[in-house]
Amino acid sequence: MIIIPARIGSSRFPNKVLADIAGIPMVIRTAMQVANIDKVAIATDSTEVMEIASSYNIKAVMTSTEHQSGTDRIFEAAQKLKLDEDEIIINVQGDEPFIEVEVVDAIYSLTKQNRDNNQIMMNSAYKIITNPEADDPNIVKVVTSKDKSALYFSRAKIPYPRDHHFDAYKGHLGIYGFTLKSLREFCALEVSPLEGIEKLEQLRTLYYGYKISMVEVNTQSFGIDTIEDLERAMRYHKL
Repeated sequence: MIIIPARIGSSRFPNKVLADIAGIPMVIRTAMQVANIDKVAIATDSTEVMEIASSYNIKAVMTSTEHQSGTDRIFEAAQKLKLDEDEIIINVQGDEPFIEVEVVDAIYSLTKQNRDNNQIMMNSAYKIITNPEADDPNIVKVVTSKDKSALYFSRAKIPYPRDHHFDAYKGHLGIYGFTLKSLREFCALEVSPLEGIEKLEQLRTLYYGYKISMVEVNTQSFGIDTIEDLERAMRYHKL
């Protein structure tokens, strides 16, 4: 199942998930974008989002306003939906209205492949980005091991090219694949120091010694964090 966390509060972009994209609210457009992959539900803390989702015949689940992360929010939704322990759950952010179906499919397949590996708590993806793009702290960078497991994520430019120019950074996509079992285990862990410093919840997994399996994808999509991001996306997609 695909669960889209949709918190109404956003300091940088108020009511972001309801931003208009060619007449359709952003979170609804995101749900429509992935609707042919698997069942979709929106996990929200807003009655307004609940009502809008209902008007588009999209399932929505009301969740607590106290959650500190989207992952905690989708776990509450998964419990309320009474999903099986081995159910594959894909967390697609509500600010990814242009995410390609192939990207979500790749993470779904990776999660299914790793479903019985207890060391792999999460599955995710990256795309190759340029040196100038890597300077942007809103684009999270990841470095990976030989077996394509994540070694570390950072808002800083990693790896640091000490002796030469480097132009093949890995930009992380904030889409995650779990089973309900691994999602439950993640949410039972305490917030880690690294997670608190970087404000990247996936670092909780690495801090406690679990793995995040990664897959490289080709995508032109990007998360919309600011009004400027939205304007850029609209120009790119000519909407």
